[in-house]
Amino acid sequence: MFYAFNLTHTNSWVDGTVYELEMQLTAGVIHQVDVLFQVDCDHLQFVQIFHANHQLWPSNRGASLRGNATVVSFREFYEISPGDPPLTARFWSTGASAWAEVIVQIGLLPKRIIQPLSFDELLSAAQGI
Repeated sequence: MFYAFNLTHTNSWVDGTVYELEMQLTAGVIHQVDVLFQVDCDHLQFVQIFHANHQLWPSNRGASLRGNATVVSFREFYEISPGDPPLTARFWSTGASAWAEVIVQIGLLPKRIIQPLSFDELLSAAQGI
């Protein structure tokens, strides 16, 4: 599965104010994350992604992703369990110009697809040979 989320801005938004977007995902393992910064973001729009109160990306707490006509793309192995709270993307801007669209895309697959055997299952299979 591949999810895409974007934050639609309004003219009433204030620079420096943090806006949040809940990203509902099914259970599974996040294996790919892409954050697309459109032209005219000018490195003045910032994104952080949280799971509950824990900042996931970027990994260094307090830092943020930003860019201009840029795709920040990385591989991941982060498990979402049934009943977990949704991920939340936090967006803000320090520019005085209009906001450009930022898109967050997340690739998620069932754990059995990403990791067909656990270490114990692999060890057990190897011992059975």
